[in-house]
Amino acid sequence: MASLELVVVDGPEEAARAAAEVLVAAARRGDRIFLSGGSTPRRAYELAAEVEPDWSGASAWWGDERCVPPDDERSNFRLARETLLDRLTGQPEIHRIAGELGAEEAADKYERELGGEMQGLVLLGLGPDGHTASLFPNAPSLEERDRLVIGAKPGLEPFVDRVTLTLPALAAADEIVFLVAGEDKADAAARGFGGEADPATPASLARSARGPNRAILDRAAAARLSRG
Repeated sequence: MASLELVVVDGPEEAARAAAEVLVAAARRGDRIFLSGGSTPRRAYELAAEVEPDWSGASAWWGDERCVPPDDERSNFRLARETLLDRLTGQPEIHRIAGELGAEEAADKYERELGGEMQGLVLLGLGPDGHTASLFPNAPSLEERDRLVIGAKPGLEPFVDRVTLTLPALAAADEIVFLVAGEDKADAAARGFGGEADPATPASLARSARGPNRAILDRAAAARLSRG
């Protein structure tokens, strides 16, 4: 398993700022940038747009998506649009997952867009159950070895089908950065970043094999982790 650097900061604002710095650097390099959903990255997206409003040299992708229309309040695309994309003066090339097509068709379409290869930065979150992207504990999706994108069944609310990058896709990324904040994530962080690789905690399996892997955590999320 590839090594993982732990970056522990005081609170959620500092964690968001550290993640924003990573996003800004990737945008300025013109990378493929795979965005995360969930509540934690919201502030990071806002800060990244403030620091660097021109993302025109980069492209925006997503690590996973719910099978809902892009204007649905549960959509990861909508979150990124409202907190990041709508605030930019220079838009990246956008490659959203068309979840409204249904899981299988959307996964096929997204895999074709990827062109059979992974490049760039992947920003990931962490659920209290240890899931990341839409890779859920002990799910069949963790056994996928051939495809970069697949449909996945939800492991928690909202109970809608998902589309997600696979573990082989994440392994082929240039860089993976986890952003984790809050005491409710402390147990999952300890298992995902401080324990053995275990399908019961998918975040422990999600590592780039060729680039750096980092976890940015606030002190509450890192409370059960040893940095030694």
